[in-house]
Amino acid sequence: MKYLLLSYTPAAAWDAATADTASEEALAAFAVYQKFEEELRASGEFVTSEGLGHPVVSTTVRKGADGVVATDGPFAELKEVLASFAVIEVASHERAVEIVGRIVDVLGEPIEIRPIMGDDFGA
Repeated sequence: MKYLLLSYTPAAAWDAATADTASEEALAAFAVYQKFEEELRASGEFVTSEGLGHPVVSTTVRKGADGVVATDGPFAELKEVLASFAVIEVASHERAVEIVGRIVDVLGEPIEIRPIMGDDFGA
């Protein structure tokens, strides 16, 4: 089963003005994460992982009364923002929770685990 891991970070810790320059804390956290990624690659459970751009450079597309509209930037005061994602392929939900628990224990930020609906969805 494939799972999407959504990593959140405090919005206040992610300054738009310095989003392109990684802090020493961010670099240290990334180094820890890379060790987990290497372990998952070795076990064959890693699929992909990417960091995301700052929310101020996002675009949201919505359907409204006047048709489809694309709007730039953040829309609400958020306590946490989606910072990165990873996809893993593991034997069970329990294994996904085990992996994510180790990452959260070290990095301290929440990660949402969401199943990816495969070809058998609705079958």
